[in-house]
Amino acid sequence: MRKFPLEKAFTLIEPGPLVLVSTSHGGKANVMAISWTMVMDFTPRFALLTGPWNHSYEALVKTRECVLCIPGAGMAKKAVEIGSCSGRDTDKFAKFGLTPLRAEAVKAPLIKECYAAIECRVAEHIKKHGIFILDGVAAWINPGCRDKRQLHAVGDGTFGIDGRKVNHRKIMLNKLPPGV
Repeated sequence: MRKFPLEKAFTLIEPGPLVLVSTSHGGKANVMAISWTMVMDFTPRFALLTGPWNHSYEALVKTRECVLCIPGAGMAKKAVEIGSCSGRDTDKFAKFGLTPLRAEAVKAPLIKECYAAIECRVAEHIKKHGIFILDGVAAWINPGCRDKRQLHAVGDGTFGIDGRKVNHRKIMLNKLPPGV
């Protein structure tokens, strides 16, 4: 082992995958790219970290809902570009050619170009840390989207892409909830 700069330690475990978070507030849909998300257990409960620096933050606070849209790795450049401009002055759906689809339980749209989407409601906002605890209320898979490889942010402007999967399901079987 050799010493690694502590100020870059986050790049070793940056959570990924990159997720496009759609919101709708004041009659306007927006989308932001974020990699600070995580599953909280084997239920549809998730956490997302953001703050007032993101235009979508206000929508999350006021509407208490969003959609977590998971793009395939083929959308890498577009997803990074989405995260590199603000919804304050940009209609990102128009600029990046995204197709909003009506959600079932929330006002924020699904994004047709993504391979999966999870409609969520904010269960809790831990303002001090900018953490939103989200409860999934509906989930979607896009069967027309062939690229299901996930894009993982490293945190320094570089990304990893899912590759080959290794199956150790038999070892974990007694830990998995029924149906998983």
